[in-house]
Amino acid sequence: MTDIHAGHGAGAPAGFAWLSLGFRPFFLGAVLFAVVSVIGWTLVYTFAMPMPTDGLTILQWHAHEMVYGYALAVIAGFLLTAVNNWTGIRTLHGWPLLGLFAAWVAARVCMLAGSAMIPAAAILDLSFVTVLVVAIAVPLARKRKWKQVGILSKLVLIGVGNLVFYLGYFGHLQHGVHWGLYGGLYLVLGLILVVGRRVIPGFIERGVGYPVTLVNRRSLDVSNLVLFVMLFVAEVFVHDSPSMPYLAIALFALNAVRLAGWYTRGIWGTPLLWGLYIAYAFVTLGFLLLALGGISGVSRYIALHSFAYGGIGLITVSMMVRVSLGHTGRDIHDPPRAVTCALVVLTAGTLTRILLPIALPSHYVAWILASQVAWIAGFGILAAVLFPVLASPRIDGRAG
Repeated sequence: MTDIHAGHGAGAPAGFAWLSLGFRPFFLGAVLFAVVSVIGWTLVYTFAMPMPTDGLTILQWHAHEMVYGYALAVIAGFLLTAVNNWTGIRTLHGWPLLGLFAAWVAARVCMLAGSAMIPAAAILDLSFVTVLVVAIAVPLARKRKWKQVGILSKLVLIGVGNLVFYLGYFGHLQHGVHWGLYGGLYLVLGLILVVGRRVIPGFIERGVGYPVTLVNRRSLDVSNLVLFVMLFVAEVFVHDSPSMPYLAIALFALNAVRLAGWYTRGIWGTPLLWGLYIAYAFVTLGFLLLALGGISGVSRYIALHSFAYGGIGLITVSMMVRVSLGHTGRDIHDPPRAVTCALVVLTAGTLTRILLPIALPSHYVAWILASQVAWIAGFGILAAVLFPVLASPRIDGRAG
């Protein structure tokens, strides 16, 4: 995958710069939703506020909205912008982009409103991802960018995962809710492993300010893919698979080797580099915690939050800031200091969520609350940084 900082801009109606490229509305929406939804989650989970979600537990609601709400919005913004660069064909912009974004927003409102609105949420969610897939697939097909079909296929599968979730909720598929939630999480994780492998080494090599060639091995890439697919099947479709701990520990070892090959001390001087590196490290740690859960009884939710809070959370933040700065004419190597603050807060929140419940389980609720507050604070800082960037025209006068 190429860097997507400077490329073919898409115009928008005068006064509507935030509709000029897909990253603008979807990144802004994702960041604001990350704050609002976790405030709601904190009130429901930690302070026992009732929520009208008959047939859906609060844990299932939270998981669905983090995967198919937050993460999918980031993916949408990234791909609409990246495909614009890869093909030179203008992806959705202006009023069509507003329509797609409005469908995503309306689905989130319906899910927050409770069970009575879930049918509407299902229609909106599935319409949103269908249009998104078409908007991505058409320019890729026109320019014969077949190398990107793998990424497109994962987006299609994420959409299928959401369909499976709703089929389960409405009673048409016995294990649909479980398959949809775990399948969606692992599909997003798989997308991060693929995209991370493509972009993180290149970003580091070009961003540390001195010559460095990082180590990548084809055999490791293939092994990682095969084992991850096996783990996906074991985690999503097989209950308490005896093979799961062994697959997880193997994936931990492979990705630890990959991280070692990507390391150079210069990453610590650039927040958007160490943010990506630490995010991938949390994904790697998640495999170890998953294995420990299968062997020693460590809660599965610890591993899942290493994947989700640390891995998906930090890597999406780092990528959103990088794309937002680059595509608005700003310096990606000198982000606002508040970005560093947000990354530090989210890193601390992840460590609080995954390590302290293991070390001091008697204070479990306090650790959850602390991690929730850190998430809200981190994304609140990010919203303050990105809002003026995403809502205003490029500073260099170019379209985009």
